[in-house]
Amino acid sequence: MTQPHPLIKAIHSGDRAALARGITLIESTRSDHQKEAQQLLRELLPQSGRSIRVGITGVPGVGKSTFIESFGMHVIGAGHKVAVLAVDPSSVRTGGSILGDKTRMSQLSQSDNAYIRPSPTAGALGGVARRTREAMLLTEAAGYDVVVVETVGVGQSETEVADMVDIFVLLLLPGSGDELQGIKKGIVELADLLVVNKADGDQLGQAKRVRSDYSAAIRMLHPSAHDGGWQPKVLTCSALNNTGIAEVWQGIEEYAQSKKASGDWETKRHSQAKAWMWKEIQEALISRFRDHPATAEHIRRLEAEVMASKISPAEAAHSLIEAYLNA
Repeated sequence: MTQPHPLIKAIHSGDRAALARGITLIESTRSDHQKEAQQLLRELLPQSGRSIRVGITGVPGVGKSTFIESFGMHVIGAGHKVAVLAVDPSSVRTGGSILGDKTRMSQLSQSDNAYIRPSPTAGALGGVARRTREAMLLTEAAGYDVVVVETVGVGQSETEVADMVDIFVLLLLPGSGDELQGIKKGIVELADLLVVNKADGDQLGQAKRVRSDYSAAIRMLHPSAHDGGWQPKVLTCSALNNTGIAEVWQGIEEYAQSKKASGDWETKRHSQAKAWMWKEIQEALISRFRDHPATAEHIRRLEAEVMASKISPAEAAHSLIEAYLNA
């Protein structure tokens, strides 16, 4: 009979050091660590899934860290425990990252009811770390009932974070001109809640105008909301001055209540779990495909021929697949 993983009891008790070790384990790429991580996840799974998962994104300079700290402290004040999975961009050349989130969220990091985990993206797409989904499960099992995932910012495929959280929050800047801040329509369509940050001082009037502009845009993007669905809200706040933060949390709670009442909450969670399984299959197969002796010796040559237009990408792909299948 398999013995319980030694970290289980400590994580359940809320031991943050044990939680940190657990997340480090699941982020490891070593095969023996991955096998151990799967045991840990399997045993923790029944105690996970009881949080509100909040994804937060926005252009650089929008004030994500200040917002998350102000938001987190408010939510803790409302009786919750908050985990923040703050993703740091990894260096493309070195793979390194500056894990400065505990410095940027100094007040939140000192709270006994908060846990901040900075993780490098390590080249992963979507602005989220490779094992963010598993890290969410571990923090939930440790008793954190609000999990915030901060992405590196608009510009990458933000659909990945939207596909792993319950509610996707887009932070906006007040003084951005009339081009909707250059944010792609697709990002706005993904957002369940839009928040114009830095709505204070001289920027307050502009923030209100941006809120009005986006509210009009949302009504065009989500006409079906009038039939009983959720119509994304556009709010203003000043994370620096702690104004409007209570309204943001209220909007998130209203969203959760609406989705749970309609049954969409569980449906979305089930769909995300299935998509996660297929993503794991895809990544595992590609990894094995690249490392297999039958393909590894041909990949670099065919890549060079594709770049030199000597062979089409489709023909190169089929050639490698045939070599793999016939090995």
